[in-house]
Amino acid sequence: MRVDQFDFELPPERIALRPARPRDAARMLVVDPQADMVLKDDTVRHLPGLLQPGDALVFNDTRVIPAQLEGRRERDGIIAGISATLHLRAAPARWKAFVRPAKKVQIGDRLVFQNNDFELNATAAEKSDGGEILLVFDRSGPELDAAIAEVGHIPLPPYIAQKRGEDEQDRSDYQTIFANREGAVAAPTAGLHFTEELLRALAERGIEQHRVTLHVGAGTFLPVKADDTVDHKMHAEWGEVSEETANALLDVRKRGNRVVSVGTTSLRILESAAQASGRIAPFAGETSIFITPGYEFKAIDALMTNFHLPRSTLFMLVSAFSGLDTMRAAYRQAISQEYRFYSYGDASLLFPQGEAR
Repeated sequence: MRVDQFDFELPPERIALRPARPRDAARMLVVDPQADMVLKDDTVRHLPGLLQPGDALVFNDTRVIPAQLEGRRERDGIIAGISATLHLRAAPARWKAFVRPAKKVQIGDRLVFQNNDFELNATAAEKSDGGEILLVFDRSGPELDAAIAEVGHIPLPPYIAQKRGEDEQDRSDYQTIFANREGAVAAPTAGLHFTEELLRALAERGIEQHRVTLHVGAGTFLPVKADDTVDHKMHAEWGEVSEETANALLDVRKRGNRVVSVGTTSLRILESAAQASGRIAPFAGETSIFITPGYEFKAIDALMTNFHLPRSTLFMLVSAFSGLDTMRAAYRQAISQEYRFYSYGDASLLFPQGEAR
């Protein structure tokens, strides 16, 4: 499909720079192509009443690491400033990273990242055409993790970072209450809306809560530069669906209830784990799944997600789920009704088009 079919105009003032407080006070647009009222304004706090007892929410328990590293490149006594965003861990001492400006870095260069007197060193080992570089650090495993925490910054999405700098509040604002397994460089933002009070209300309603892991990579921020979706390459991300979660979701489906993905990250790992029959199997490994209209969803029955960038792979995904025309109308309403967009913005609860439910 042509990428320009997923374009729309978004006034810059609709981009949220801070989350709603409390988190579950965020607005939520309910999008149900099969309902008489296709678009309905609501709030995240009312989510329990929009689901049925026995339904199951699936959360991503990844934890964002301070993956934005600022430093310098050293080569033959010549120093140049560089910025690296860690993307995908390749080994205990190796990370794939997006480095800017990439043209200043060559294979074999020494990179130094510093915070006061603390230094973390790496060597550029491999380089791809898209600016992705394999960094080999001088530390490994937990020691490297601690060093990254010392010198790194929370990698705010570009559309926020262009408007303000990262501050201490982002260290907590940009983590979900489910954050447990370190490895993401971007938050699974639909999960940011949940509070302990909301989770208790969901439990009292009889709605199950399960967890998966997808370590969100920096590729989630990259624009789609191709003119056609078939020419776009997704970057791989590591994820896991445990046997316990897979079996629990199988039971949900067997009794006729719905699996509701909280976020596109949870959706992508669930769909990666799903067999052709729709059965969700245990899964651990990398996935580069790219979902566009025409995709046949196997693992989920509803999706809670934030509002996404024009021409982005995530707007393509939600259009595949609820229909491109429906999502265009939903985004027009969200813009006209002054919903807040992107990572710190408001939410939508999407149901499938056609007979997918």
